[in-house]
Amino acid sequence: MSRGSNAGFDRHITIFSPEGRLYQVEYAFKAISQSGLTSVGVRGLDTVVVVTQKKIPDKLLDSSTVTNMFKLTTRIGCVMTGHNADSRSQVHRARVEAGEWKYKFGYDITVDSLCRRLADISQVYTQNAEMRPLGCCMMMVAMDPLQGPVLYKCDPAGYFCGFRATSVGAKQTEANSYLEKKLKKKPELTHDRTVQLAISCLSSVLSLDFKASELEVGLVTKESSKFRTLSEAEIEVHLVAIAERE
Repeated sequence: MSRGSNAGFDRHITIFSPEGRLYQVEYAFKAISQSGLTSVGVRGLDTVVVVTQKKIPDKLLDSSTVTNMFKLTTRIGCVMTGHNADSRSQVHRARVEAGEWKYKFGYDITVDSLCRRLADISQVYTQNAEMRPLGCCMMMVAMDPLQGPVLYKCDPAGYFCGFRATSVGAKQTEANSYLEKKLKKKPELTHDRTVQLAISCLSSVLSLDFKASELEVGLVTKESSKFRTLSEAEIEVHLVAIAERE
């Protein structure tokens, strides 16, 4: 039985449809949106920040064990959006690649090399019949010794790119429009302004007033180039500052 124009072409990952589309790869992007989470990343002058929602699906879960922020090396961190199991698999692979690099060359892998390597692996998943693309998107942050703060995004199709600010997830389009508007005037993004812009963006596109326990914030600063996540008390300080400003 025919199902419109994509009849049969979405069964197999390696088959192009007559319009030149790979449906399974497109479905992987849909899976990221269906996760219901939105993540935002913003690069400032001396800070790079990623913010995501923290949703606890079950009241019986221990909330301290649920996270979408991961440390890949001491200096590179990431936020994962999409399928949880796929996310953990990709994070594990990233840590393995970073560890192998350090063992082989004797110094820490740079964020663009790690992102390129993961993008290459994801791209292979789109052409091998025995694999399926991962239903998750990785946003990496780090402090590059030459470029300063950097923000990279790697998607299931194997495309990666550096960004001034970006978002991924259910409200991606709205969040990107919000960030474009805010960054059009090229504002001076100090540490606090960068964190607050990312939180405000998430709050605005989701039309929610967040509590500190409903957010996860990860950042890398010039002072300490190690990746860390903010505690609830630190997030609360930023939420109060946003509320006072508005």
